[in-house]
Amino acid sequence: MLDSVTASWKATVLSLHPEMFPGSLGLSLAGKALEKGIWELEKVDIRDFAYDKHRTVDAIPFGGGAGLVMRPDVVDAALDSVTGNAGPVIYLSPRGRLLDQSLAKELAAGPGVTLLCGRYEGIDQRVLDAREVIEVSVGDYILSGGEQAALILMDAVIRLLPGVMGNKESADEESFETGLLEYPLYTRPAEWQDRKVPEVLSSGHHGKIKQWRQEQAENITRERRPDLWEKYLDKRNDTKLGH
Repeated sequence: MLDSVTASWKATVLSLHPEMFPGSLGLSLAGKALEKGIWELEKVDIRDFAYDKHRTVDAIPFGGGAGLVMRPDVVDAALDSVTGNAGPVIYLSPRGRLLDQSLAKELAAGPGVTLLCGRYEGIDQRVLDAREVIEVSVGDYILSGGEQAALILMDAVIRLLPGVMGNKESADEESFETGLLEYPLYTRPAEWQDRKVPEVLSSGHHGKIKQWRQEQAENITRERRPDLWEKYLDKRNDTKLGH
């Protein structure tokens, strides 16, 4: 269990479908961490803050257009119910800042986060502006709602919390941690379908193994993610120049 003076990281999720949480995060390492109190989850049903007997949370958009938009008064009332929770309020949106490892680390270092999950065509802009909500995207594609995106963000953050992953070196060597994609991985058997594990990996020469892995990571990043490769080169050049 956590030390009594240590506060756990808290995820507060506002959604029309709170039953979707913790979902996969209730399993494996994240699930064990939840049981241990390393992180905690608060679920808020936005529909509970509707003002009519039909529990209406949406309306047609001004200016016309397809679909419906979540009402600002209902969303604002839901946010009011969690006022005082530590950490930023994030709205999962395809127009937001792209979720990357840097942002995941930033959020993991904080006390927690409040995640606002939209549905339909989205949420009235006025409540986002009034609450100074931060918008975050998990990629350039469209999902049925913000819940799936919230689970992705939470997963990326929770695995970085102290005590969640058993081997810190595993996280340190993963893709994006060094600015590169991860090198290829191999295990037993040493030969499978006439394919052999690279000899250097069984040489016992740690220096050569490290060099091989670095070269592989650089080659893969250069070929598959030229955008990351350019950033990596810029950072490496800045380091050499002492910036």
